[in-house]
Amino acid sequence: MDPVVVVGAGPVGQTTALLLAKWGVPSVLLDRRPGRDVVGSRAICQQRDVLDVWASVGAGEQIAAEGVTWTTARTFHGDRELFDQTFADAGRSPFPPFVNLSQARTEEILDERIAAEPLVDLRWDSEVLDVGPDGTVRLARGELRAPFVVLCSGSGGGLRERLGVAFEGRSFDDRFLICDIRVDLPGWATERRFFFDPVWNPGRQVLIHPCPDSTFRIDWQVPPDADLSPEAVDARIRAIVGDRPYELVWTSVYRFHSRCADRFRVGRVLLAGDAAHLVSPFGARGLNSGVADAENAAWKIAHVGRGWAGEGLLESYHHERHAAARENIAVTTATMDFLVPPDAARAARRADVLARAVDDLSARAEVDSGRLAEPFWYADSPLTTPDPTRSFAGRPPRGALPAPGPGVLLPDVSVRLRRPCADNGVPTPLSAHDPVRLRQLARAGVLVLVLPAADLAAAHRAADAVDAPVQVHRTAELDPDGGLVAALAARPGEVWVVRPDAHVAAVLTGPDAETLATALRRALGDGRALGDVGGREGVPDDAVPGEDRRTPHDSAPAGAVPHHPQRSPSVTADRGGA
Repeated sequence: MDPVVVVGAGPVGQTTALLLAKWGVPSVLLDRRPGRDVVGSRAICQQRDVLDVWASVGAGEQIAAEGVTWTTARTFHGDRELFDQTFADAGRSPFPPFVNLSQARTEEILDERIAAEPLVDLRWDSEVLDVGPDGTVRLARGELRAPFVVLCSGSGGGLRERLGVAFEGRSFDDRFLICDIRVDLPGWATERRFFFDPVWNPGRQVLIHPCPDSTFRIDWQVPPDADLSPEAVDARIRAIVGDRPYELVWTSVYRFHSRCADRFRVGRVLLAGDAAHLVSPFGARGLNSGVADAENAAWKIAHVGRGWAGEGLLESYHHERHAAARENIAVTTATMDFLVPPDAARAARRADVLARAVDDLSARAEVDSGRLAEPFWYADSPLTTPDPTRSFAGRPPRGALPAPGPGVLLPDVSVRLRRPCADNGVPTPLSAHDPVRLRQLARAGVLVLVLPAADLAAAHRAADAVDAPVQVHRTAELDPDGGLVAALAARPGEVWVVRPDAHVAAVLTGPDAETLATALRRALGDGRALGDVGGREGVPDDAVPGEDRRTPHDSAPAGAVPHHPQRSPSVTADRGGA
């Protein structure tokens, strides 16, 4: 496959290129800057599921280790603390709920992975002048032709406009002053603090986040005519830190916007990150959503480009990520209407809520300082097979997770592979003492989980009927102790289909091969019913578990136990009965 062109070497572009490489797809990563800008905190707050995506390219653990894990969010009104909220670990993820690390350092860590990845060709000083729907990329010096282009070029609209994409929404009048300061604030190192109408910023809000190296990121909402002279900025900082010595590391002023592209796909071009959507910073939904864009785009480009799926899969990128962006805009717009009420009625309501929140638990639930980033659930995706017994009940309360089911991100548990394959780019066999995370397994290719009493042979026939790499595993072999089944709340006779981005695509009860194959094809962007899902002749009962009989050219990403109907019949990490 020819290299994909990724425009923009910020964290979304970096992630896209690294994820493409994970699938064996080369890319050219272009950026108009002469080199990396290693300044400023910018996007600092990374959610655990984004760290999980970065872990799949070898960066998540380091980002989490270097960042600050904050566990408490305190909310104040004036000079009174209203309440605090503790973010408890769900117990299964290796990552904390939120980690703060400067965008500059995150980019450096991703750059280290790119430097070690031969499939990513990073080119600085490469300004892109135009991108065509056919994959033509015109640079200031020369032209590239790519099978696909991922536009991660930020909020600037030139390339987007030339593609004919509208960027609908609004911009806000108020500005935000950001300061990164290095100071000793005892007791603040693991706390995020939000202030409504403090006496030292009357009528507006202030947000304070801890960062590594005793650094704190402070965001003041300020009016358009605010005095931002060095003396005025020092006075603002002194109102928070008192007479403690501090170092001003970085400062910036910005206006925020709430906008969304009307199309996330134009021919061979996909839009991701700030090129596709802009939201207010409250809730940390910008970069976190951009990384989800990157993962969605990468696995779909890889599957279409390698002949594992049809073009319909690319159109699902717009459907899923546009819906995610619209939800983020709805959530952050509601936050802004609470922070800066647009009319007298909502201002009165906010005043009432804040006054009651000191003692009234129901009022606290109405205080909106930003609903923190969370995954988007693809319950209404064209790739998702609905299950009437597991219908999506909508967003759970803050801090809660939805029940596992179609469209929802797979819960993460530790499982054990009896004997994954060792050839053609997949991992060496793991011993009984080497667990693997379920999401790691899912991100290696389409995953089929077979519960007891379900037809394992039918699952193999269905896997053989699709072109993409498919892994088939019995839950009893992955986790004999039952933790996996408990985490899924799965039932005997069920078969779970999981996409390569670890989202559940289908939960089927007692499916035959044709029904399961239809769900697999739907998960890969083709909802048509299948024809032949014939038997598995030629595979002896004692075939080596996990053996991969494809050529190296056709090898799947690390961890996959592939099926391919045009080559060898299916193989799996388990051949016992269900």
